[in-house]
Amino acid sequence: MKPKIWLSSPHMGGNEEQFVKEAFETNWIAPLGPNVNGFEQDLELFLNHDCHVAALSSGTAGLHLALVLLGVKAGDEVICQSMTFSATANPITYVGATPVFVDSEKDTWNISPTLLEAAIKDRIAKGKKPKAIIPVHLYGMPAKMEEITAVARHYQIPVIEDAAEALGSSINGQKCGSFGDIGVLSFNGNKIITTSGGGALVSHSSALVKDARFLATQARDEAPHYQHSRIGYNYRMSNLCAGVGRGQMLILAKRIEQRRSIYEQYHNHLAGKKGIEFVDEPSGYFSNRWLTTILVDENEAGFTREDLRLALEKENIESRPLWKPMHMQPVFEEYPFYGDGTAEQLFRDGLCLPSGSNLSNDDMAQIFAVIDTLLK
Repeated sequence: MKPKIWLSSPHMGGNEEQFVKEAFETNWIAPLGPNVNGFEQDLELFLNHDCHVAALSSGTAGLHLALVLLGVKAGDEVICQSMTFSATANPITYVGATPVFVDSEKDTWNISPTLLEAAIKDRIAKGKKPKAIIPVHLYGMPAKMEEITAVARHYQIPVIEDAAEALGSSINGQKCGSFGDIGVLSFNGNKIITTSGGGALVSHSSALVKDARFLATQARDEAPHYQHSRIGYNYRMSNLCAGVGRGQMLILAKRIEQRRSIYEQYHNHLAGKKGIEFVDEPSGYFSNRWLTTILVDENEAGFTREDLRLALEKENIESRPLWKPMHMQPVFEEYPFYGDGTAEQLFRDGLCLPSGSNLSNDDMAQIFAVIDTLLK
């Protein structure tokens, strides 16, 4: 069998080991330490825009803490983009709240500002003003944050910005993760940089980030004994994982460049091919192109996205359908949904192509060969 070509595998830069080695040599194997502080500072410098950062064990932990920090409780409602991974929606249920799902718009595939406002109006009319809004930057493409935050401000609803897939993406120079009241990042193994497992909570409020760190370390009060006045969580990033992250930050710009180069190769190779469509960057938008995604129009292309996925799989090449929308998931289908069919169409026709920054020219040639065979 041919060697596996992965969708998006970890890609080390070579400097990670020195930070991890230093942790071993100084015996900073405990959960916190200099690498955690350093990684947070690296992220703050990269995001700029007066951001403060708390390094956590996962992006999911960041979303959960964000809801807790905003006071979302059982019986509340939270608006959530339907077209996303379940980790965006799951934390809403952790706090006992109800997710209200909203469809995408076709320019960026992210939450529709128009449907967002319609959902808010309807929930208010039903006596349930949402307590938070969670937009997502799918596959690195920024959501329409200017319009989304304008709606949120008008109705005085805080925004939790799920930027798990969008580290390095920006709108008019402002980095994703810095638009919302709280932003969340992910450093899972398949992301543009990784800490093995990990995430971060971002905010312009230093007090809020300080509170996030407190809650993430079991909410231990200042006392010579173990005393707790609030419920806490074991959500802090380890010093070893943060060491990997510090090494990864040194090559983040290169990884973004590589991912965008892979997108350009796909785009150039498939430009003008009938039935193949890409999502373009709106004016002023910059995507890290974490994953290159396409839509396949069966009537035009002569094959479906599933035909292409299976053809790639036969050659030991991993690809993946776009996220199955949350309102279509068995676990969430009973919850409110405001939509026009956009997410369902994206799921039906959309495919994520191999996009790892470590793809070789030979890998790309194999992928193109499979696609070209179907196109013929």
